[in-house]
Amino acid sequence: MSGFILSHVYMQAFGERRFRYLDFLWARLARVYPVHLATLAGLGLLAAAAAAVGLGGGEGDGGHVVAWASLPAQLTLTQAWGLGMAGGWNHPSWSISAEWFAYLSFPLFAGLIWPLRRQPWLAVLIAIVLVIGLNLTFEKLSGSSLTRATIAWGALRIVPSFALGCATWLLWRTEVVSTQRASVLGAVASVVAVVGCAALGAPDWLTICVFGALILCLASLSSTGSKLLSVPLWVYLGEVSFAIYMVCIPWLLVFGRGAKKLLNLSSDTLPLGVWAILFVGVVPVAMLVHHLVERPAREAMRRHGVMFLGGRTVTAGAVVAP
Repeated sequence: MSGFILSHVYMQAFGERRFRYLDFLWARLARVYPVHLATLAGLGLLAAAAAAVGLGGGEGDGGHVVAWASLPAQLTLTQAWGLGMAGGWNHPSWSISAEWFAYLSFPLFAGLIWPLRRQPWLAVLIAIVLVIGLNLTFEKLSGSSLTRATIAWGALRIVPSFALGCATWLLWRTEVVSTQRASVLGAVASVVAVVGCAALGAPDWLTICVFGALILCLASLSSTGSKLLSVPLWVYLGEVSFAIYMVCIPWLLVFGRGAKKLLNLSSDTLPLGVWAILFVGVVPVAMLVHHLVERPAREAMRRHGVMFLGGRTVTAGAVVAP
């Protein structure tokens, strides 16, 4: 999805030589880094508080949070480049590290994809071959699936999927799905196919390709005039989705451990009602993070962010990132 969205926002500017790499990087950093730092600091404080009251535990219940050896990689967003092998901290942030790798490499992706803009099917075919080839090769060499690679190989894991997203954008802009009916039917069929792949244990590369089709059809809903995904509630949940993703583990640690303590549960499995509260409760927590940290910090970085590189002043305030 990130390959598709960033292509939608930046690819044409790249092709027309209006793309400003440093502004792009600053905008992307403003998008992901404040929440990453907030969750990193929050987990450190939670671990310190838990240790102070004697609630520390094993890795399974959140005891393995503070890992000083991987902190430099966490702070530089390189923990998924094989530089944060000690793990710990907020595990989902490995994907932000992988995204950062893709952001840094975006000119390379764009340089390979943009020349194929008049041959979008060829671009998609090449991307699919990359998805299949890299997934099969990695599994053969390592003995594990590329889609399970996080800390050690997360930067590699994002490469074929990001390329497929970029190629899918090329195909979308040709209006290959040209009617609302086709986009709705395509989206439904893609969801069914994804569920089928999961239920039948299909190869991961096939599921990835099906997700590419789903993104194409969902994007076509908007381009064909559908308002299905423009309902304010869905738009708002989309806006807070990054915060939901980043706070889910801290929320799980706080609520899960608190519930087990209050209810005197010996099992890691929560009762259904408690689990439902856990599931729904992450949304208001994420809303707080979104409004108190994510949006203010992002807007401040865009408005006041200035980098002094090589004696030149580079401002990023005018860049609007997705």
